[in-house]
Amino acid sequence: MEDKTRELTFLLAEPERRLLRAIAARLPSWIRSNHLTGLGVAGALGAGVSYALSGASLGWLGIASVMLMVNWFGDSLDGTLARVRHHERPRYGYYLDHIVDAFNTAVVGIGIGLSPFVRVEVALILVILYLTLSINIYLESSVFGVFRLAYGRLGPTEVRLLLILGNVLLAMSGFLSAAWQRAVPLVANAGAGFLVLAMLVVLSIRFGNNLRRLAKLEPLPRL
Repeated sequence: MEDKTRELTFLLAEPERRLLRAIAARLPSWIRSNHLTGLGVAGALGAGVSYALSGASLGWLGIASVMLMVNWFGDSLDGTLARVRHHERPRYGYYLDHIVDAFNTAVVGIGIGLSPFVRVEVALILVILYLTLSINIYLESSVFGVFRLAYGRLGPTEVRLLLILGNVLLAMSGFLSAAWQRAVPLVANAGAGFLVLAMLVVLSIRFGNNLRRLAKLEPLPRL
């Protein structure tokens, strides 16, 4: 990205950065950033399909977790590889990252909605809010010149880890009695509903803060 400051504030940002740079430095020269971007998309598609098939077998949740890791590897390493090799794609990469992230989020979210655990309308609301937060990050970076990959201490890496943790808990539900298994979708939808509320609160606070900041930077003219 040109003329923008990168702020990686999420909890695992620093250890992730060191790990990714170490991996990128050891990749064969024929591997390019676009290859890794494609790998991230493949991981998202695999996760979405696995979630959709989890009604047939809880084993698909394990595959979904593996695919989320593949998505993380490709999605996070593409930009790191470009920087390590000193040929970062400022505008091209920035544009591509946002388009791919939106697609990946939609695919995984729809897959979750097609699973037997979360209602499809709840999953779609989560996808819309997540994309809205992503758009807000893009607008903030364009207006204020600062690019952030997270809200507070939660970023894309933490979101993937939370999804994987949820997969583990859902897979363990297969060992519960039939009565408890019927309660699992209720708990999952309640958790998703809490996330919807939390995202709305975060977006509202951030939106208000941005408007106040802009009012100070560019006061409206008096009529």
